Amino acid sequence: MQTVLFHSTIYGPIHSRRLGMSLGINLMPNDGKICSFDCVYCEAGFNAQGPGKDGVPTREAVKKQLKHKLEEMKEQGQTLDVITFSGNGEPTLHPEFKKVVEDVLRLRTQYFPNAKVSVLSNSTMAGKPAVAEALLKVDNNILKLDSAFPGTFIAINQPVSPNCLPEGVIADLKKFSGQCVVQTIMIRGEYNGKRFDNTTDEELDALLSAYLQIQPREVMLYSIDRKTPVEDLEKVSKEELEHIAQRFRDAGIKVQVNA
Repeated sequence: MQTVLFHSTIYGPIHSRRLGMSLGINLMPNDGKICSFDCVYCEAGFNAQGPGKDGVPTREAVKKQLKHKLEEMKEQGQTLDVITFSGNGEPTLHPEFKKVVEDVLRLRTQYFPNAKVSVLSNSTMAGKPAVAEALLKVDNNILKLDSAFPGTFIAINQPVSPNCLPEGVIADLKKFSGQCVVQTIMIRGEYNGKRFDNTTDEELDALLSAYLQIQPREVMLYSIDRKTPVEDLEKVSKEELEHIAQRFRDAGIKVQVNA
């Protein structure tokens, strides 16, 4: 079984194809995975690997480790484009997420004031007031929406809660009043005998309708790029991504293709 990719709270910096030179913050365990989705394409593997024994890092531990790393990078004359919340699961599940975000923003301003702070979230906690308040403070509030159809949404994202459906996610994302970026993976494949394809005309029309309701600052389109826990997945080509992007652009949606 493919397991977690990040074995520390602060990792990198690494080059992100979407965000540039990025220093990562993993708010989930260093020896396991905790997520409200169990996506077929997750680079960190399935939730079945378990949450590990270390638990989530404390707010103080995150602050201390980030401060040390930023000081080190500053002394070495390194550059930094973005500090990104990502890692072994869903960062907004951290019990002190809002306070951690506030700490990170202060340290960013102190050491690398030109760097952006980004959160990569699967949107499942976006309706929580404290989480939403924190997400509105960061530079790049990047929220996930892979399908507007319940069947495809469940097949691809496999939400832990049976109550998590795309209509609820869309309603939560609308509340950001455009202060968000929507991230969508374009993907085809099969898992547990169920085929899924969010690149069909019907799927794309439904996604466009959702984007028009949400009115995001931008939509990020991408496809699989690394090893995934499900092998029978098809990478959508850059040419097809660009074709899909143009369909959305023609309707007035700003789209960035990452391939």
